Amino acid sequence: MNIAIIGATGLVGREMIKVIEEFNFEFDKCFLAASQQSKGKKIKLKNTELEVKTIDEVLKEKVHIALFSAGSEISKIYAPLFAQNGTFVIDNSSQWRLYERVPLVVPEINSDEITINTKIISNPNCSTIQLVVVLNPLHKKFKIKRVVVSTYQSVTGSGMRAVNQLFAERENRKAENFYPHPIDLNCFPFAGSITDNGYTTEEMKLTNETKKILNDNSIQVTATVVRIPVIGGHSESVNIEFCNNYELSDIYQILQNTPGVIVMDDPKQNIYPTPKIVNGKNEVFVGRIRRDFSLPNALNLWIVADNLRKGAATNAVQIAMLLKEKFFK
Repeated sequence: MNIAIIGATGLVGREMIKVIEEFNFEFDKCFLAASQQSKGKKIKLKNTELEVKTIDEVLKEKVHIALFSAGSEISKIYAPLFAQNGTFVIDNSSQWRLYERVPLVVPEINSDEITINTKIISNPNCSTIQLVVVLNPLHKKFKIKRVVVSTYQSVTGSGMRAVNQLFAERENRKAENFYPHPIDLNCFPFAGSITDNGYTTEEMKLTNETKKILNDNSIQVTATVVRIPVIGGHSESVNIEFCNNYELSDIYQILQNTPGVIVMDDPKQNIYPTPKIVNGKNEVFVGRIRRDFSLPNALNLWIVADNLRKGAATNAVQIAMLLKEKFFK
């Protein structure tokens, strides 16, 4: 079984390589693809130096599973071409997420939507993944009526140019600005691009993707996305209104027994998740769990995850490992 990483030199592509090594994901050959400017670069994977090729060169190879993280435009053109060759494509861009026939997969929730004929599989938005991993078991038990989420998103979610801007500002040196405002010692309530309804594309991803993954259009989701000057991960302040009453002890028990979730919640001892704590980890962390006393059947949570890991690379590699288990034994 051969795999490929499309966008191997980017932040997520490099993180995919780390996750593949950490998970000891076995394969026969791995092909790395990036832009023409990166052609010929060497990247080490499992103690072997691999030479970066162009995507057209990799398209000619026999690839069984391709992990895409090269942006929507590349995915729009090349994902169908790989799929036509029989390759399973796991796409990290937003290109295919809301297509009806393309499953939007978080393995802990809906991996059963993948069949042998599912050649394009979409990886959800990073903020959506960490949200739904926590929401899913609570929705099954108490049925969610409404979710209000405010995100505090790492600059790594915008790529290397945004990271460079942050550190250039911090080090008082010149660099190309990715954001329209300074990011160091600052935050701003905007990410993505503005839509006709006044929300940003990043905010609408949280709304639409949550409904699709949980397979329930009745859930009302509203979001405000904020970019902050950190690199460790994304944080979310989440308010949930349930249709049914709950006991706080049940919330703890459910989340403590949910795969991929770590409860870190002892605020009297200053114990709760932060981006620095979750950096480099594959799980979703939740804390500040408390009843919303202003509304019946409502709950407040604080959810944090490394957006390059479970929010992108880890989720994609987990899907690839599921494909191998199901179809390449």
